Amino acid sequence: MPGAVRRPIVVALLVASAVSGSGPAVAAPAADVVVRDQHGTVLIRVAVRDGSRVTLRYRNSVYGSAAEERFVVAVPALRLVEVAADERAVLDEYYVIDGPAERTAPGDARAWRATPRDQLTIEGLAVAATDLGRRALVIPGQAAIPLWPLVDDPEPTVLIALEPTG
Repeated sequence: MPGAVRRPIVVALLVASAVSGSGPAVAAPAADVVVRDQHGTVLIRVAVRDGSRVTLRYRNSVYGSAAEERFVVAVPALRLVEVAADERAVLDEYYVIDGPAERTAPGDARAWRATPRDQLTIEGLAVAATDLGRRALVIPGQAAIPLWPLVDDPEPTVLIALEPTG
């Protein structure tokens, strides 16, 4: 809603794992994925383990279809391991990929996938969380967390960072 004040929310999710032979146990998180607005206010905090997946989903403004940047938690940073999209052209035109894009496996949310040519490891990523792009943070086993409702359109920048815990 234009002109409405959007209030920050804080989400803390704990990823659980099973320990072989000793029953289920709660694993200690290795880091938090933290999303802040451009003033530094924490909007989201999600506990993740080293090696877990974190996806940034968005709507491509030219094609109007969904695309994803898929990261792996590599404390103290996020490592881009795959890009995926509904339209192959998004991968061919917007990313430098290692070889041609290929069809995804059955059950994948996107139709096409590719591996980035260069290893990209980031400690922080600034993105525009606009109504147009509809960026969302996706962690397997959890509901997608829409980022655009958390900020006002005149100030849509959010910073996504990994903060080690413990």
